[in-house]
Amino acid sequence: MPMAKPSVAVAEASGVPAQASCSCPCPGTTLFPYPPPRGASGIAAAAVRRKCLQAEVGGGACWGVESMRASSPTHARAAAALAGAGADEEEERAAWMARHPSALGKFERIVAASEGRRIVMFLDYDGTLSPIVDDPDAAFMSETVSRPNQLASALMRMAVRSVAKHFPTAIVSGRCRDKVFGFVKLAELYYAGSHGMDIKGPAKASSSRHEKAKAKGVLFQPATASEFLPMIEAVHERLVETTRSIPGAKVENNRFCVSVHFRCVDEKMWGELWESVKGVLREYPRLRLTQGRMVLEVRPTIKWDKGKALEFLLESLGFAGCTNVLPVYIGDDRTDEDAFRALRRRGQGQGVGILVSKHPKETSASYSLQEPAEVMEFLLRLVEWKRLSRLSRTQ
Repeated sequence: MPMAKPSVAVAEASGVPAQASCSCPCPGTTLFPYPPPRGASGIAAAAVRRKCLQAEVGGGACWGVESMRASSPTHARAAAALAGAGADEEEERAAWMARHPSALGKFERIVAASEGRRIVMFLDYDGTLSPIVDDPDAAFMSETVSRPNQLASALMRMAVRSVAKHFPTAIVSGRCRDKVFGFVKLAELYYAGSHGMDIKGPAKASSSRHEKAKAKGVLFQPATASEFLPMIEAVHERLVETTRSIPGAKVENNRFCVSVHFRCVDEKMWGELWESVKGVLREYPRLRLTQGRMVLEVRPTIKWDKGKALEFLLESLGFAGCTNVLPVYIGDDRTDEDAFRALRRRGQGQGVGILVSKHPKETSASYSLQEPAEVMEFLLRLVEWKRLSRLSRTQ
Protein backbone atom coordinates (compact mmCIF):
# COMPACT_ATOMS: atom_id res chain seq x y z
CA MET A 1 0.00 0.00 0.00
CA PRO A 2 1.52 3.37 -0.93
CA MET A 3 2.42 5.31 2.17
CA ALA A 4 1.94 9.04 2.40
CA LYS A 5 4.58 11.10 4.17
CA PRO A 6 3.76 11.69 7.83
CA SER A 7 4.55 15.40 7.85
CA VAL A 8 2.33 17.02 5.27
CA ALA A 9 2.23 20.78 5.58
CA VAL A 10 -1.26 22.18 5.99
CA ALA A 11 -1.78 25.91 5.69
CA GLU A 12 -3.41 27.70 8.60
CA ALA A 13 -6.69 29.48 8.14
CA SER A 14 -6.13 33.18 7.67
CA GLY A 15 -7.69 35.57 10.07
CA VAL A 16 -9.74 35.18 13.21
CA PRO A 17 -13.46 35.93 13.27
CA ALA A 18 -14.41 39.16 14.94
CA GLN A 19 -16.51 39.07 18.05
CA ALA A 20 -20.21 39.45 17.48
CA SER A 21 -22.71 41.09 19.78
CA CYS A 22 -25.37 39.22 21.70
CA SER A 23 -28.00 40.14 19.13
CA CYS A 24 -28.81 37.97 16.15
CA PRO A 25 -26.10 38.49 13.47
CA CYS A 26 -28.74 39.14 10.82
CA PRO A 27 -30.12 42.68 11.26
CA GLY A 28 -33.88 42.98 11.39
CA THR A 29 -34.49 39.31 12.24
CA THR A 30 -35.20 37.35 15.39
CA LEU A 31 -34.02 33.98 16.61
CA PHE A 32 -36.65 31.26 16.51
CA PRO A 33 -37.13 28.60 19.18
CA TYR A 34 -36.38 24.94 18.45
CA PRO A 35 -37.95 23.40 16.50
CA PRO A 36 -38.44 26.26 14.01
CA PRO A 37 -41.95 26.93 12.65
CA ARG A 38 -42.97 24.70 9.74
CA GLY A 39 -45.01 25.19 6.60
CA ALA A 40 -44.33 27.90 4.01
CA SER A 41 -43.63 30.54 6.64
CA GLY A 42 -41.68 28.00 8.70
CA ILE A 43 -39.36 27.20 5.81
CA ALA A 44 -38.61 30.91 5.42
CA ALA A 45 -38.05 31.19 9.17
CA ALA A 46 -35.69 28.21 9.15
CA ALA A 47 -33.76 29.75 6.26
CA VAL A 48 -33.34 32.98 8.22
CA ARG A 49 -32.28 30.99 11.25
CA ARG A 50 -29.70 29.02 9.25
CA LYS A 51 -28.30 32.28 7.94
CA CYS A 52 -27.95 33.51 11.50
CA LEU A 53 -26.19 30.34 12.58
CA GLN A 54 -23.76 30.41 9.66
CA ALA A 55 -21.87 33.22 11.37
CA GLU A 56 -18.66 32.00 13.00
CA VAL A 57 -19.28 30.90 16.56
CA GLY A 58 -18.30 34.09 18.32
CA GLY A 59 -21.47 35.73 19.59
CA GLY A 60 -22.85 36.22 23.08
CA ALA A 61 -24.74 33.82 25.28
CA CYS A 62 -28.21 34.45 23.81
CA TRP A 63 -27.48 33.29 20.28
CA GLY A 64 -24.85 30.87 21.59
CA VAL A 65 -27.59 28.99 23.44
CA GLU A 66 -29.80 29.14 20.36
CA SER A 67 -27.01 27.64 18.30
CA MET A 68 -26.48 24.91 20.89
CA ARG A 69 -30.19 24.07 20.68
CA ALA A 70 -30.02 23.88 16.90
CA SER A 71 -27.07 21.47 17.06
CA SER A 72 -28.39 19.39 19.92
CA PRO A 73 -32.15 18.79 20.01
CA THR A 74 -32.92 17.00 23.26
CA HIS A 75 -34.90 13.76 23.36
CA ALA A 76 -37.81 15.51 25.05
CA ARG A 77 -37.89 18.32 22.50
CA ALA A 78 -37.62 15.91 19.59
CA ALA A 79 -40.39 13.76 21.02
CA ALA A 80 -42.59 16.83 21.47
CA ALA A 81 -41.93 17.86 17.89
CA LEU A 82 -42.97 14.41 16.68
CA ALA A 83 -46.08 14.36 18.88
CA GLY A 84 -47.20 17.73 17.57
CA ALA A 85 -46.40 17.02 13.93
CA GLY A 86 -49.14 18.09 11.55
CA ALA A 87 -49.70 17.90 7.81
CA ASP A 88 -47.00 20.47 7.05
CA GLU A 89 -44.43 18.58 9.09
CA GLU A 90 -45.33 15.29 7.41
CA GLU A 91 -45.05 16.88 3.97
CA GLU A 92 -41.69 18.38 4.83
CA ARG A 93 -40.39 15.05 6.14
CA ALA A 94 -41.67 13.26 3.03
CA ALA A 95 -39.91 15.81 0.82
CA TRP A 96 -36.69 15.43 2.83
CA MET A 97 -36.86 11.62 2.59
CA ALA A 98 -37.34 11.91 -1.16
CA ARG A 99 -34.05 13.83 -1.34
CA HIS A 100 -32.28 11.63 1.23
CA PRO A 101 -33.93 8.19 1.03
CA SER A 102 -33.18 5.38 3.44
CA ALA A 103 -29.90 3.62 2.67
CA LEU A 104 -31.64 0.38 3.62
CA GLY A 105 -34.53 1.01 1.23
CA LYS A 106 -32.07 1.90 -1.55
CA PHE A 107 -29.51 -0.77 -0.67
CA GLU A 108 -29.63 -2.43 -4.10
CA ARG A 109 -29.00 0.92 -5.79
CA ILE A 110 -25.97 1.57 -3.56
CA VAL A 111 -24.34 -1.81 -4.15
CA ALA A 112 -25.11 -1.57 -7.89
CA ALA A 113 -23.04 1.63 -7.96
CA SER A 114 -20.09 -0.37 -6.64
CA GLU A 115 -19.99 -2.66 -9.68
CA GLY A 116 -16.34 -2.92 -10.74
CA ARG A 117 -15.22 -0.78 -7.80
CA ARG A 118 -13.65 -1.31 -4.39
CA ILE A 119 -15.84 -0.14 -1.50
CA VAL A 120 -14.00 1.73 1.26
CA MET A 121 -15.95 2.32 4.48
CA PHE A 122 -15.69 5.44 6.65
CA LEU A 123 -17.64 5.51 9.93
CA ASP A 124 -18.19 8.19 12.53
CA TYR A 125 -18.33 6.86 16.10
CA ASP A 126 -20.60 8.71 18.56
CA GLY A 127 -24.19 8.73 17.34
CA THR A 128 -23.31 6.38 14.46
CA LEU A 129 -21.73 3.23 15.86
CA SER A 130 -22.61 4.07 19.46
CA PRO A 131 -25.69 5.90 20.75
CA ILE A 132 -25.17 9.29 22.39
CA VAL A 133 -24.91 8.27 26.06
CA ASP A 134 -24.90 10.45 29.17
CA ASP A 135 -21.30 9.56 30.05
CA PRO A 136 -18.98 10.07 27.03
CA ASP A 137 -16.46 7.65 28.57
CA ALA A 138 -19.06 4.86 28.56
CA ALA A 139 -19.50 4.77 24.77
CA PHE A 140 -17.44 1.61 24.34
CA MET A 141 -18.16 -1.52 22.32
CA SER A 142 -18.41 -4.68 24.40
CA GLU A 143 -16.17 -7.60 23.46
CA THR A 144 -18.31 -9.98 25.52
CA VAL A 145 -21.88 -9.91 26.78
CA SER A 146 -22.13 -10.20 30.56
CA ARG A 147 -25.11 -7.84 30.95
CA PRO A 148 -28.23 -7.33 28.78
CA ASN A 149 -27.32 -3.71 27.95
CA GLN A 150 -24.05 -4.89 26.37
CA LEU A 151 -25.72 -6.94 23.66
CA ALA A 152 -26.28 -4.08 21.18
CA SER A 153 -22.69 -2.80 21.45
CA ALA A 154 -21.27 -6.34 21.11
CA LEU A 155 -23.35 -6.92 17.98
CA MET A 156 -22.21 -3.58 16.52
CA ARG A 157 -18.57 -4.50 17.17
CA MET A 158 -19.15 -7.81 15.40
CA ALA A 159 -20.71 -5.97 12.43
CA VAL A 160 -17.77 -3.54 12.17
CA ARG A 161 -15.26 -6.38 12.40
CA SER A 162 -17.12 -8.29 9.65
CA VAL A 163 -17.16 -5.24 7.39
CA ALA A 164 -13.41 -4.72 7.91
CA LYS A 165 -12.75 -8.28 6.69
CA HIS A 166 -14.20 -7.41 3.30
CA PHE A 167 -13.53 -3.67 2.87
CA PRO A 168 -10.87 -1.22 4.07
CA THR A 169 -12.62 0.42 7.04
CA ALA A 170 -11.85 3.59 8.99
CA ILE A 171 -13.42 5.20 12.04
CA VAL A 172 -13.25 8.99 11.77
CA SER A 173 -14.05 10.74 15.05
CA GLY A 174 -13.61 13.95 16.97
CA ARG A 175 -12.42 11.85 19.90
CA CYS A 176 -8.77 11.15 20.64
CA ARG A 177 -7.52 8.33 18.40
CA ASP A 178 -6.28 6.23 21.32
CA LYS A 179 -9.61 6.62 23.12
CA VAL A 180 -11.61 5.46 20.08
CA PHE A 181 -9.31 2.48 19.70
CA GLY A 182 -9.89 1.71 23.38
CA PHE A 183 -13.65 1.80 22.74
CA VAL A 184 -13.49 -0.52 19.73
CA LYS A 185 -10.30 -2.61 20.13
CA LEU A 186 -10.17 -3.81 16.53
CA ALA A 187 -6.59 -3.64 15.25
CA GLU A 188 -7.60 -4.18 11.61
CA LEU A 189 -9.26 -0.75 11.31
CA TYR A 190 -7.91 2.67 10.41
CA TYR A 191 -8.47 5.24 13.15
CA ALA A 192 -8.66 8.97 12.45
CA GLY A 193 -9.01 10.85 15.73
CA SER A 194 -9.28 14.56 16.56
CA HIS A 195 -11.40 15.16 13.43
CA GLY A 196 -8.77 13.48 11.27
CA MET A 197 -5.71 15.25 12.67
CA ASP A 198 -4.30 12.01 14.10
CA ILE A 199 -4.47 8.97 11.79
CA LYS A 200 -3.14 5.47 12.24
CA GLY A 201 -3.80 2.33 10.23
CA PRO A 202 -3.07 -1.37 10.62
CA ALA A 203 0.30 -2.83 9.70
CA LYS A 204 0.04 -5.26 6.80
CA ALA A 205 1.33 -8.78 7.31
CA SER A 206 3.73 -10.09 4.68
CA SER A 207 5.85 -13.19 4.18
CA SER A 208 9.01 -11.58 2.79
CA ARG A 209 11.49 -9.69 4.97
CA HIS A 210 11.58 -6.78 2.50
CA GLU A 211 7.81 -6.44 2.46
CA LYS A 212 7.66 -6.71 6.23
CA ALA A 213 9.98 -3.74 6.51
CA LYS A 214 7.62 -1.73 4.30
CA ALA A 215 4.46 -2.97 5.97
CA LYS A 216 4.09 -0.16 8.50
CA GLY A 217 0.62 1.21 9.12
CA VAL A 218 -0.42 4.70 8.11
CA LEU A 219 0.71 7.27 10.65
CA PHE A 220 -0.17 10.88 9.94
CA GLN A 221 -0.62 14.25 11.59
CA PRO A 222 -0.78 17.63 9.81
CA ALA A 223 2.67 19.20 9.99
CA THR A 224 1.51 22.22 12.04
CA ALA A 225 -0.76 20.28 14.41
CA SER A 226 1.95 19.49 16.98
CA GLU A 227 2.49 23.22 17.51
CA PHE A 228 -0.94 23.38 19.14
CA LEU A 229 -0.41 20.59 21.68
CA PRO A 230 0.84 22.83 24.55
CA MET A 231 -1.98 25.28 23.80
CA ILE A 232 -4.60 22.52 23.80
CA GLU A 233 -3.24 21.22 27.10
CA ALA A 234 -3.43 24.67 28.68
CA VAL A 235 -6.96 25.28 27.40
CA HIS A 236 -8.08 21.89 28.70
CA GLU A 237 -6.85 22.74 32.20
CA ARG A 238 -8.50 26.18 32.08
CA LEU A 239 -11.83 24.75 30.88
CA VAL A 240 -11.83 22.07 33.58
CA GLU A 241 -11.45 24.82 36.16
CA THR A 242 -13.95 27.32 34.70
CA THR A 243 -16.71 24.73 34.13
CA ARG A 244 -16.31 23.08 37.52
CA SER A 245 -19.28 25.03 38.90
CA ILE A 246 -21.63 23.86 36.10
CA PRO A 247 -23.25 20.55 37.09
CA GLY A 248 -23.02 17.89 34.40
CA ALA A 249 -20.37 19.61 32.25
CA LYS A 250 -17.53 17.31 31.20
CA VAL A 251 -14.30 18.48 29.57
CA GLU A 252 -12.40 15.93 27.47
CA ASN A 253 -8.86 16.30 26.15
CA ASN A 254 -8.85 14.75 22.67
CA ARG A 255 -5.20 15.57 22.07
CA PHE A 256 -5.57 17.98 19.14
CA CYS A 257 -8.90 19.37 20.31
CA VAL A 258 -10.85 19.84 23.53
CA SER A 259 -14.48 18.72 23.82
CA VAL A 260 -16.87 20.28 26.32
CA HIS A 261 -19.81 17.88 26.65
CA PHE A 262 -23.12 19.29 27.88
CA ARG A 263 -25.20 16.10 27.56
CA CYS A 264 -25.99 16.21 31.28
CA VAL A 265 -26.13 20.00 31.74
CA ASP A 266 -29.51 21.58 32.51
CA GLU A 267 -30.53 23.71 29.54
CA LYS A 268 -30.91 26.69 31.89
CA MET A 269 -27.12 26.51 32.39
CA TRP A 270 -26.18 26.43 28.71
CA GLY A 271 -25.70 30.21 28.55
CA GLU A 272 -23.28 30.15 31.48
CA LEU A 273 -21.38 27.26 29.89
CA TRP A 274 -21.17 29.12 26.58
CA GLU A 275 -19.77 32.23 28.26
CA SER A 276 -17.26 30.16 30.24
CA VAL A 277 -15.87 28.53 27.10
CA LYS A 278 -15.83 31.79 25.11
CA GLY A 279 -14.13 33.58 28.01
CA VAL A 280 -11.22 31.12 27.93
CA LEU A 281 -10.92 31.20 24.12
CA ARG A 282 -10.59 34.99 23.99
CA GLU A 283 -7.00 34.47 25.16
CA TYR A 284 -6.28 31.94 22.38
CA PRO A 285 -6.98 33.52 18.96
CA ARG A 286 -5.32 30.58 17.16
CA LEU A 287 -8.06 28.27 18.38
CA ARG A 288 -11.66 28.16 17.14
CA LEU A 289 -14.94 26.95 18.57
CA THR A 290 -17.19 24.54 16.65
CA GLN A 291 -20.26 22.55 17.66
CA GLY A 292 -21.62 19.05 17.46
CA ARG A 293 -24.37 17.04 19.10
CA MET A 294 -24.34 18.03 22.77
CA VAL A 295 -20.72 19.17 22.57
CA LEU A 296 -18.66 22.33 22.09
CA GLU A 297 -15.29 21.68 20.51
CA VAL A 298 -12.12 23.77 20.66
CA ARG A 299 -9.95 23.12 17.61
CA PRO A 300 -6.81 24.58 15.99
CA THR A 301 -7.24 27.00 13.09
CA ILE A 302 -5.87 24.43 10.65
CA LYS A 303 -7.41 23.64 7.28
CA TRP A 304 -7.98 20.03 8.19
CA ASP A 305 -11.21 18.17 8.85
CA LYS A 306 -12.96 14.82 8.33
CA GLY A 307 -13.19 15.46 4.60
CA LYS A 308 -9.43 15.97 4.37
CA ALA A 309 -8.93 12.80 6.41
CA LEU A 310 -11.12 10.85 3.99
CA GLU A 311 -9.10 12.12 1.01
CA PHE A 312 -5.81 11.35 2.76
CA LEU A 313 -6.84 7.78 3.56
CA LEU A 314 -8.01 7.16 -0.01
CA GLU A 315 -4.62 8.38 -1.22
CA SER A 316 -2.80 6.18 1.31
CA LEU A 317 -4.78 3.18 0.07
CA GLY A 318 -3.67 3.91 -3.50
CA PHE A 319 -7.00 5.30 -4.71
CA ALA A 320 -6.02 8.93 -5.30
CA GLY A 321 -7.77 10.16 -8.45
CA CYS A 322 -9.19 6.69 -9.12
CA THR A 323 -12.70 5.98 -10.35
CA ASN A 324 -12.55 2.28 -9.44
CA VAL A 325 -13.29 3.00 -5.78
CA LEU A 326 -16.55 3.81 -4.01
CA PRO A 327 -16.04 5.52 -0.63
CA VAL A 328 -19.03 5.19 1.71
CA TYR A 329 -19.18 7.58 4.68
CA ILE A 330 -21.74 7.22 7.50
CA GLY A 331 -22.04 9.96 10.14
CA ASP A 332 -24.54 11.92 12.19
CA ASP A 333 -22.94 15.24 13.13
CA ARG A 334 -22.10 18.66 11.72
CA THR A 335 -18.43 17.73 11.45
CA ASP A 336 -19.36 14.79 9.21
CA GLU A 337 -20.70 17.29 6.67
CA ASP A 338 -17.07 18.04 5.72
CA ALA A 339 -16.76 14.41 4.61
CA PHE A 340 -20.11 14.46 2.81
CA ARG A 341 -19.01 17.57 0.90
CA ALA A 342 -15.71 15.86 0.00
CA LEU A 343 -17.70 13.01 -1.54
CA ARG A 344 -19.85 15.50 -3.46
CA ARG A 345 -16.70 17.08 -4.89
CA ARG A 346 -15.65 13.71 -6.28
CA GLY A 347 -18.59 13.89 -8.69
CA GLN A 348 -21.89 12.18 -9.29
CA GLY A 349 -21.85 8.51 -8.31
CA GLN A 350 -18.26 8.65 -7.02
CA GLY A 351 -19.13 8.36 -3.33
CA VAL A 352 -21.99 7.60 -0.95
CA GLY A 353 -22.76 9.84 2.02
CA ILE A 354 -25.25 8.56 4.61
CA LEU A 355 -26.58 10.80 7.39
CA VAL A 356 -27.76 9.20 10.64
CA SER A 357 -30.74 11.24 11.82
CA LYS A 358 -34.35 10.70 12.86
CA HIS A 359 -35.31 14.22 11.83
CA PRO A 360 -34.90 16.25 8.61
CA LYS A 361 -31.94 18.60 8.61
CA GLU A 362 -29.75 20.28 6.06
CA THR A 363 -27.07 17.89 4.79
CA SER A 364 -24.80 17.11 1.85
CA ALA A 365 -25.39 13.37 2.33
CA SER A 366 -27.29 11.45 -0.35
CA TYR A 367 -28.97 8.88 1.90
CA SER A 368 -30.14 8.56 5.50
CA LEU A 369 -30.45 6.08 8.35
CA GLN A 370 -32.38 6.80 11.53
CA GLU A 371 -30.17 5.41 14.31
CA PRO A 372 -27.17 3.18 15.11
CA ALA A 373 -29.38 0.07 14.95
CA GLU A 374 -30.04 0.82 11.26
CA VAL A 375 -26.34 1.47 10.72
CA MET A 376 -25.63 -2.03 12.04
CA GLU A 377 -28.29 -3.51 9.78
CA PHE A 378 -26.78 -1.71 6.78
CA LEU A 379 -23.27 -3.00 7.62
CA LEU A 380 -24.50 -6.57 8.04
CA ARG A 381 -26.40 -6.43 4.75
CA LEU A 382 -23.22 -5.17 3.07
CA VAL A 383 -21.27 -8.12 4.46
CA GLU A 384 -23.93 -10.60 3.33
CA TRP A 385 -24.06 -9.02 -0.15
CA LYS A 386 -20.26 -9.37 -0.44
CA ARG A 387 -20.39 -12.99 0.69
CA LEU A 388 -23.11 -13.88 -1.83
CA SER A 389 -21.26 -12.01 -4.60
CA ARG A 390 -18.14 -14.07 -4.02
CA LEU A 391 -20.16 -17.26 -3.83
CA SER A 392 -21.87 -16.57 -7.15
CA ARG A 393 -18.52 -15.97 -8.85
CA THR A 394 -17.19 -19.36 -7.72
CA GLN A 395 -20.17 -21.31 -9.04
